[in-house]
Amino acid sequence: MIGPWLLSIALITVFILLLWRRQRQKERRFIKLLGKQLDNQIKARAPLELPWVPVAFFELVNSLEKLLQALPPPVGKDKLTGLANRVGLKRSVTALMPLQQGTMVLLDIYRFRYVNDLFGFAFGDQLLKQMADRLLGLQQAPRLLARMNEDEFLLYFEQQQTEEDLHRLRGRLQVPFDIEGTPVSIRIQMGYLDLRAHHTDLSLMLRRLDLALKKARNSRDLLAGYQTGEDSIQMRELEIINSLPKALKTGQLYLVYQAKEEVSSGLCRQVEALIRWEHPKFGTISPAEFIPLAEYSGMIGLVSQWALEQVMMQQRKWRSGGFKVRIALNLSAQDLNNGCMLQEIEHQLQEYQLPGEVLAIEITESSLMADLEQAIKILERLRQLDIRLAIDDFGTGHSSLAYLKNLPVDEVKIDKAFNEELLSNSNAKHIMRASIQMAKSLGFEVTVEGVESMALKQMLISLGADQLQGDIVAKPKTAPELEYWYAKHSMQTKTVS
Repeated sequence: MIGPWLLSIALITVFILLLWRRQRQKERRFIKLLGKQLDNQIKARAPLELPWVPVAFFELVNSLEKLLQALPPPVGKDKLTGLANRVGLKRSVTALMPLQQGTMVLLDIYRFRYVNDLFGFAFGDQLLKQMADRLLGLQQAPRLLARMNEDEFLLYFEQQQTEEDLHRLRGRLQVPFDIEGTPVSIRIQMGYLDLRAHHTDLSLMLRRLDLALKKARNSRDLLAGYQTGEDSIQMRELEIINSLPKALKTGQLYLVYQAKEEVSSGLCRQVEALIRWEHPKFGTISPAEFIPLAEYSGMIGLVSQWALEQVMMQQRKWRSGGFKVRIALNLSAQDLNNGCMLQEIEHQLQEYQLPGEVLAIEITESSLMADLEQAIKILERLRQLDIRLAIDDFGTGHSSLAYLKNLPVDEVKIDKAFNEELLSNSNAKHIMRASIQMAKSLGFEVTVEGVESMALKQMLISLGADQLQGDIVAKPKTAPELEYWYAKHSMQTKTVS
């Protein structure tokens, strides 16, 4: 009887020893796999992929996963998408230099900021990750791919890319995305650099790519390449930006005023303040050139503050002389989002002892949509000060009844672009009539800009415009010139009436 029992015990012992040995082998394999995955974290952060975790290692693995989540991304890697970042790109390009063939492409998502504003940053991050995946999955894969900043991606193709190739690439990238069950359509803006003609050091190539993308943003099809000589444009822009603070202090900038004619009475009750710049080197610089540069460089606040003070000084002078006309001043999106500008307006009104009715503020649609909720709060505060409010360039951006009906504004200004075919195109006439009627149905007065001929003036009057602004009414004038014109115009209006 002892024999079988001893045999059973021996078999059980052997079985336990085998299980123990197998367990040790699995644990050794687990430790080896864990070590390999931890080594990979040096190059790229990624969740630990462990098919099995021994019970004794549960606590260790949980701690490691928390630690990995807290670690910054590896140098050269973008944390959100896993692509190379700007640092990683520079390393990779340096290793390939000199690059004397192929095409570099810099692309971004048209108005990506509005995706974040409308759906939230988490939603926007999902879109960026899906865009990165789409770029990684391209059939003709780029040699290098990097996320340069928020929504900018750089691609380097060793093969030469024609504009036709790049249009096809845009088409593939613009296929609608599905983000959390929500279909999202986007437009891609794309600048490119032909390395056969423009190979140079990396910093200059990146600068030229930036120039190409900037040009693409202003082109009809949102695609543009760098052309020889465009560096001089950037150097001019840099010089303009750098000279702006000094120009504000030394009187290079000044205001002119363009009258608005009231259709019902023929009188001028409001003028728009327009900035002019006489540069010692470049001569007359158009606001269309230096205002966007001021916004891009973060100096628009300085310009707006200077213009506000000039307007207040002029109003104080005019009011003291019995000349009563409201002055309209343009503010940017940055101004609206800057609480200091609202405080500055209140301060200037008190400083010059002026009522809010001397001032009108014009804001573009794009400025409003940059942060609509914040913009409405500021507009309501301005209205409490009796300041007149207007939407500038109405119809060129996001105009819709949904948001217009909630805006605390008094006036909309229809952009001059709508006038281009008004006298020759019946559809243009219908669009203008509908725009005027829509705005007036919401209780807004309507001003039409860019009125350059008597025929156009008469048509706009027949379509229901409330105010007209343009050269047929009056060209922009200095303050003394405006005073003379105003007196003469008022006299003529009284004579006619």
